[in-house]
Amino acid sequence: MRFQKNLPLSEIWCYRKQAIFLFLAFIYSFALNGRTPMLDHDPDPVQNEIRIVRQVPVPMRDGTVLYADIYRPAKTGKYPVIVTRTPYGLQRDNVHHERMIKFAQRGYIGIVQDVRGRYESEGKWDPFRDEANDGHDTIEWIAEQDFSNGKIAMQGGSYLGHNQWAAASQGPPSLDAIFPSVASTNLYANWITMGGAFRLSFNYGWGVVRMPNRIMLPQYWHTAGYTPEELRYENILMHLPLKNGDLESAGYKVQHYRDWLEHESYDEYWKSISDEERFDKVMVPAYNTGGWFDIFLMGTLNGYTGMKNHGGTVAAREGTKLLVGPWGHGPGTKFGDLEFGEHAFIDLFEEELRYYDFHLKGIANGLDEEKPVKIFYMGENTWREEEDWPIPGTQYKALYLTGNGPANTLRGEGKLTFEKPETSGLDTYLYDPNHPVMTYGGNNCCGTPTTTGPKDQRVIERRNDVLVYTSDYLTEPVAVAGPVKMKLHAATDGPDTDWMIKLVDVYPDGSAYPVSEGILRARFKDGLDKINLLKPNQVYEFDIEMMGTANVFQPGHRIRIDITSSNFPQFDRNPNTGKPLGSDAEVRIASQTIHHGGTRPSHVILPIVPGF
Repeated sequence: MRFQKNLPLSEIWCYRKQAIFLFLAFIYSFALNGRTPMLDHDPDPVQNEIRIVRQVPVPMRDGTVLYADIYRPAKTGKYPVIVTRTPYGLQRDNVHHERMIKFAQRGYIGIVQDVRGRYESEGKWDPFRDEANDGHDTIEWIAEQDFSNGKIAMQGGSYLGHNQWAAASQGPPSLDAIFPSVASTNLYANWITMGGAFRLSFNYGWGVVRMPNRIMLPQYWHTAGYTPEELRYENILMHLPLKNGDLESAGYKVQHYRDWLEHESYDEYWKSISDEERFDKVMVPAYNTGGWFDIFLMGTLNGYTGMKNHGGTVAAREGTKLLVGPWGHGPGTKFGDLEFGEHAFIDLFEEELRYYDFHLKGIANGLDEEKPVKIFYMGENTWREEEDWPIPGTQYKALYLTGNGPANTLRGEGKLTFEKPETSGLDTYLYDPNHPVMTYGGNNCCGTPTTTGPKDQRVIERRNDVLVYTSDYLTEPVAVAGPVKMKLHAATDGPDTDWMIKLVDVYPDGSAYPVSEGILRARFKDGLDKINLLKPNQVYEFDIEMMGTANVFQPGHRIRIDITSSNFPQFDRNPNTGKPLGSDAEVRIASQTIHHGGTRPSHVILPIVPGF
C-alpha cells in the first residue's frame, strides 16, 4: 500500500489501521488453517460486471427450438457454465434471476431455459417425457458456444432437479456435475405415487390446476374467499371417478393427468423415464439436497445411494454427496409446529457455489476432504457429518406392536415394545372412504393446500379408525437415522385397501409429531410393477417402505406408530373395490384387522445409530 504525499494525519492513520487489520487477518487465517493464505485472493467474491442476453434459440435434435436467457460476465472470454431447465418461466421471481446474476458476478455463465412446450419454447408440453433428450442436446449446444470453456454443471430443485437427473442419465460428454435439490429419481415411485397410492393433492393441484398447458396458472378459483362452494378443493377432490376429475377444474381433458391414472403400476411408461433405472449411465457426481418433510425425500436419499452404488464412473461414485435438513421443499429454521433453531438453515447458494468452484474451476476449497453425508438430527437439533448413508454401524432393531386391549385412538391400549410379544392379539377398525382421515402434516408440497411437516397428530389420533401404539417413556436417547420399514400382518374383507403408517415422536406434554410416514396400496404387496388383488379376510405380511429420517427420541419421550387406511387428500381414497385406478364412481366400507404378537409379529424396523 502506497501513501500519497501531503496527506492529512487523520487519513494516514486510517491507512495504517487498514494495514494493521490486514496483517492481523493474515495471521489469524494462518493460525486457523495451518497454511499460508492466498494473498492474491480477492476477499470480495463479486468480481464481474454482467450482462443478460435474452431469448437465445437452442435447437433440439428434432428441430424444435427452445429458448434461454444467458447471464454472463460483461468481459469477453470463455467461462464455466451453470444451466437450469425450468417449466416455470425464465423470469420466475426470486428464483432464477437472482441466482444467475450472482453466478455471473462470480465468473460463471448462467443459463435458464424454458423446457419444451412451456412459455417461449416451442413444442408440446408433456411433463417428464422429453427432458432427457432435450437436456442432453442443451448441454452439448452450450459446449459448442464461444463463451463456454467446456466445463458445464446443472442446477435447480424439484422439477428442475429431475431435469438434471434426466439429462445426466444420457451421459452427455460435456457435463461435469449436477446439484439436484428436492428432486425425484423415480417419477412413479417417489413423485406420482408412494407405495402405489396416488398422490392426489400434488398430482391434481400441480398437474391439473397449475400446469395443464403452456403457462403456470394460479389456484385462486379453488382457494380464494370468493370461491363458490362447488369449486372449493374440499369438494372437487372428493369427486369420483378420478379419471374425469380434471373436468371439475380445467373444464377439459388434461391428457398427462389421465395418462398418470391409466398407468397405475410401475410399467414401461414409467420405467422409460425413471432415473433409478439408469444410475450407471450417470458419469458425473451429484450433490443431493433435501428436507426430512419434503415430498421428494425418497428421491433425495435414493439419488445419493444410487450414485454411490451404481454411478457410471469412480469420480461420480466418490464425488456424490448428500445434505438433508429439517425442512420441507426448501431450507428454513421452522417447519410445521417445530422450531429447529437458526443453525438449521443452510444457504444452498453458498453450497452450490463451493461445489461448482471445485468441479468447474478446480479451486481446492476442501470439498473433497469432507465426509460425503451431512444430516440434521431432529430431536437433538444438531448437524452431523457421516461417512455414508445408511450410516455405518447402524443396527436395525424391531419395535413390536402389542397391547392388552383395543388400540383405537390415543386413549386405547396399543403398546410398542422392543421385546417380541409371545401372545397373539389383533385390532380392528372400519375404513369408510366417504369419511377419510384427513392429511395433517407429513411429507407433502406444491399441490392443493395441505398442512405439512411436524404437526401435532392428536388431531387425528382421536379418531376411532386410527390405531395408536405407544412405547413406555424412554430412559435414554434412541437415535434413529436411515431407512424405516413396517412389517404389517393384516387382513381386509375386500380385494384391495391402503395401509398408512406414521412413526411419531411423543413429547412429555403429549404432543405427537411425525418423523416418518409410509403407505402401501395393498394390491402392490408383491411389487410396484405387479397388481395382485387380495383374497378377502386372508392375512398377509405387507412390507411398507417409509420415509427415511434422522431423529433422536429423547429421555422422557415416547415412540409411537399410527396405523390407518387413508391420508386424504395427500393420497386418493382407496375405494376398496379392486377396480382399476380412477374408474370407481362408488366406494365400499372396509373392515380392517391388524395382527400382532405370536406368529404374526407386526413391527417397525428402526435404524438405530450409535454415539448418542
